[in-house]
Amino acid sequence: MDSLVFLCVHEVVTQRPLPDIPPHLYPVIFELTFLAGILPVLQDLVATWPFPVLKFQRPVGQWEDLWVDRCCDCIQAIIQAVVDQLRRELEEPGSDSSGCRLRMLDMTGIPDDADSRRIWSCTEVLAKACVEVSKHQQEFQRHRTSGHTGVSGAMTAAASPQLRGVDVHADVVVDGTSYQILHDALQTGAAGPLRLKCRELQALCLSASQIVTLLESLDPSWLHRVNLYFINLGLTELSVILPHLTRFPELRSLKLWNITMDVQHPTPESANRLRCVARQLGMLPSLQELNLRSARLPGNLCHILCDLQAPLESLNLGYCSLIPDDLTFLSQSIHAPALKSLDLSGLNVSQGLLEQLQLLLEKASASLLYLDLSYCHIADSHLAVLLPTLLCCSRLRFLGLEGNPLSTAAIKDLLQKTLELPNLHLVVYPVPLDCHTLDPSEFDSDFFYESVDEELFLAAKAEIFQLLENSGRTDLVWTDKLESLEDLDDSL
Repeated sequence: MDSLVFLCVHEVVTQRPLPDIPPHLYPVIFELTFLAGILPVLQDLVATWPFPVLKFQRPVGQWEDLWVDRCCDCIQAIIQAVVDQLRRELEEPGSDSSGCRLRMLDMTGIPDDADSRRIWSCTEVLAKACVEVSKHQQEFQRHRTSGHTGVSGAMTAAASPQLRGVDVHADVVVDGTSYQILHDALQTGAAGPLRLKCRELQALCLSASQIVTLLESLDPSWLHRVNLYFINLGLTELSVILPHLTRFPELRSLKLWNITMDVQHPTPESANRLRCVARQLGMLPSLQELNLRSARLPGNLCHILCDLQAPLESLNLGYCSLIPDDLTFLSQSIHAPALKSLDLSGLNVSQGLLEQLQLLLEKASASLLYLDLSYCHIADSHLAVLLPTLLCCSRLRFLGLEGNPLSTAAIKDLLQKTLELPNLHLVVYPVPLDCHTLDPSEFDSDFFYESVDEELFLAAKAEIFQLLENSGRTDLVWTDKLESLEDLDDSL
């Protein structure tokens, strides 16, 4: 930060008002001012932004330690600056000498607070800003109309300012607390001065009717991803929601986390609902990613995926109670050779699934980048069978094996042999079985970390680290626990 560029920027931003700045310097000044948390200067930059688009992605990517306080303040300051600029344009049309050309604020990729403590919510701040500007526009127009008593409606309309407004592209997170304000913001629609364009919708603990209401309010051109978290949805509720997703031609990702799709005890009625859900999924032509984690659908994977129009690139089937027929179907489907990401966490290979898993990995080996086999009851003997197939996955970047009963020797052997995979970047390995205090025959993945002998584990980790260091693969990370999703994003 003591570079010549930073010193020059520091000299500029200490002057108030800001001096004339060449347009090409705005992005770098904005980035460094954001990271330094200089709120008044950020607002001045937004008020005179010389480009149609302002993107957040680059500075936001560096905010790990700043997020809770400084970055929240910066984002709120920037949004307020946009609001203030729009109010000026409303009240004094054509008289603004700032030269601001901003028409699109791109906030996609900004992490939101989905924590129950609700420290801060970018979605709420944005939604409140949209509603505030819309109300100000309505009040201003009412006041202007009342001030033109006796003037014809045509003349009044002609005298009204034609505000171009600003589109805000964002990934929104909505729960019961923020639902109403987001709904109000979306209702302003294309007519509002500040228009919210949603790229990703994450809904937490909402009802099916609330989700449908939000989907009906979204601009169909922009939505790419829908994530439904911890929602009490079954096949009936899904049948209500899915038809509304067909409005979005660019929808690429659908995540249905922890929904109740329990079809282990089928009835004619549930079979009909399942076929209905499959048909509706088949009406999403751009779908590339599907997450059915914890959906519990043994023997029904073929019924869920059979109507999809194009192969999936990402499929999460963690803890779905799959049986051999499910893996056989998947290995023979159009999806297997296209899969880049496959999550089979919780698959119990000790229950006759090893051969089908091996066949599936063979079919996916040419495309697979991400493979999660955590808590799959993979013992040394199972790994020995799978290893030749894993080594055929030449593009593999991430391998998750957490929670499997593997010995230190098997883990070290895996490390040495997977060194030949040139793209492998991150491996999450389990606490070795021989580092547990319990007898190996009493292994229980539910209590995996409660019986660890820390001294033995530290010694095993040191051996693994030494092997990795000796290999010279400085680009490769082996860890016993994924610290953050950022580690995973980097590997992909």
